[in-house]
Amino acid sequence: MEERFLMQALFRHRRCLSAALAALALFISGCASVPGGDSPTGASTPSAAPQVNRSGFGTDPVLPSGPLSQIGTASMPGGSVASLAAPADLWERIRRGLSMPDLDNELVRDHERWYLNRPDYIQRMTERSSRYLFHIVEEIERRNLPMELALLPFIESAFNPQAVSSARAAGMWQFMPATGASFDLKQNVFRDDRRDVLASTRAALDYLQQLHARFGDWHLALAAYNWGQGNVNRAITRNQRAGLPTGYADLTMPAETRHYVPKLQAVKNIVARPQAFGATLPAIGNHPFFDMVTVERDMDVAVIARLAGISENDFRALNPSLKQPVVMAAGTPTVLLPWDNAVIFQQNLARHDGPLATWTAWVVPSTMSVAQAASKLGMSESELRSVNNIPPRMQVRAGSSLLVHRTGARDRDVPVHVADNAMLALQPDVVLRRTTVKARKGETLASLARRYKVPVASVAEWNKLSAGASLKAGQSVTLMLPQRAAVAKAGGTRKKAATRTARTQAKGKTTTASSRKAAPTTRTRVATGKP
Repeated sequence: MEERFLMQALFRHRRCLSAALAALALFISGCASVPGGDSPTGASTPSAAPQVNRSGFGTDPVLPSGPLSQIGTASMPGGSVASLAAPADLWERIRRGLSMPDLDNELVRDHERWYLNRPDYIQRMTERSSRYLFHIVEEIERRNLPMELALLPFIESAFNPQAVSSARAAGMWQFMPATGASFDLKQNVFRDDRRDVLASTRAALDYLQQLHARFGDWHLALAAYNWGQGNVNRAITRNQRAGLPTGYADLTMPAETRHYVPKLQAVKNIVARPQAFGATLPAIGNHPFFDMVTVERDMDVAVIARLAGISENDFRALNPSLKQPVVMAAGTPTVLLPWDNAVIFQQNLARHDGPLATWTAWVVPSTMSVAQAASKLGMSESELRSVNNIPPRMQVRAGSSLLVHRTGARDRDVPVHVADNAMLALQPDVVLRRTTVKARKGETLASLARRYKVPVASVAEWNKLSAGASLKAGQSVTLMLPQRAAVAKAGGTRKKAATRTARTQAKGKTTTASSRKAAPTTRTRVATGKP
């Protein structure tokens, strides 16, 4: 009996073991099978089905017969594989992104020779570009634009953010005032964002993208950037009507625009193959030159430079839009500092406990002379003129914004509406002279003020009268008139008097002459009347 139970237990154990082995075989065969179309050769490979015995328990699976297919290699279409190594310097990074169609003509050769004959000029402008080029390259890559655009400031301004053309275009990207305003580049007496490194680069790339979207060709977009999109569009229309091609080289355009793209192509060729041209480009590291620092309070430029450990000239080279000795946080909430000095600035600012700014803005309440304004502000007239660039013999009109010392009630930061819209309006500084005039019959104070083009309120104040007062004929009225007008009036009075005298004298002479002429006739008559 015990032996029978032992045999049954052993049989159950073998059945469980066989089931486990069968399940394992099914799992392995499922993993080894390859669905149709997914084999290395693309052929369908049937999966091996396990053999099932009558008891329902699987046995070892039947493996496919024959050798397995060999794994092959396929050739990749296209050019070479791009290198994953970081560019050695910024020039190499620029070379990798050059993608505009090349322009190849004699004008390109002429400009290549011009640049190569001036190695000092190339050296100066490429060294100057080292402050700004990394940021421009980053922006161009972020927008997926051709890297030739990073070279455009070489043509526009030689990478001088303070450059101003004879047509009043300003900054690295040479924005005209109206075009700059249309791209939200603020221009006022405190700052000019056409010179701002970040703002002008953003605006220039926005503009170039718009032009490319309009013309569908980068050379035409560049021509429009230089000449104006309306002019390029009209040139294209003229060629279309004449049945002529409408490419950049086919259009009739001014000489400056005709040379514009060839200049850029010449710089591109030299940057792409400096060894072939015998040119030497200064090394520019493939890393940021500057960092952006947030300014939460108005700060003097001198204070920022001192806390950052740099000179004011170096600060202004990175922040060329600032016209005044103070950074107004409401209008310029960030400034640029050399990368390492930005960290130094933050550390020193955290420990700084002195004043941050000694200047603020004051909006002139009414038109006044510079001397009057200086007296109100507690400043010397010469200093007020100098810091605000006010020429001699000019008054400051109401609403003008002046840079003044922070004292007393004016010890506050500049509000945003002043920082963004500050203007300086001037008018000739005229010397007033006290003059007395006579009222005409039926004249009022208001009509007399209109006659002499002075405010009626001022006339009322000068004469201690009400603005609506009526005047008697011949009544004397005191006026403060500009000296030239007063002199002219006095001269006019003298002239009228002289005219009256001359008329009287002429009349007297005429009467005497007539008498003299008539006398002989009378005498003759008398004589002939004698017997």
